[in-house]
Amino acid sequence: MAKKTTKNGKAGKDPSGRTMVAQNRKARHDYAIGTTYEAGLVLTGTEVKALREGRASLADAFATVDDGEVWLRSAHIPEYSHGTWTNHAARRTRKLLLNRREINRIERDLGSAGTTLVPLSLYFLAGYAKVELAVATGKREYDKRQTLAERESRRDAERALAARNRGE
Repeated sequence: MAKKTTKNGKAGKDPSGRTMVAQNRKARHDYAIGTTYEAGLVLTGTEVKALREGRASLADAFATVDDGEVWLRSAHIPEYSHGTWTNHAARRTRKLLLNRREINRIERDLGSAGTTLVPLSLYFLAGYAKVELAVATGKREYDKRQTLAERESRRDAERALAARNRGE
């Protein structure tokens, strides 16, 4: 039986078989999310063990395309607690695995002004570490306020409907 994802999105399995390690919730607030991609990660042994402990942060992370390869930068995977001198650097640049067509599409999308490549989540799928990437456009301050207002009005409508259904 699969474990449900916890409310904070840290660890646990969801129905699709993903074991969530980290989510970048701020990215969904700060950016208008466009096309999403699933990429594999090139990791060392201690990085995998640290991820299996459920320890990682995508708060300041971003991805770049350099010389036809995609790289994850500033993602924080802390050192493995039981590691020795072979431990990894916590914020090292990690290579992402995508096929050539996807990389070309990402490069074309990043060519327009104001777009960036943002990691949304880090998870395990069938034993492999994966990153969900999105080509995103930065939101302006009034866009963020509008999104929050829409979410609040949707919640109010759901509450009113629930109260009406209860017979209050």
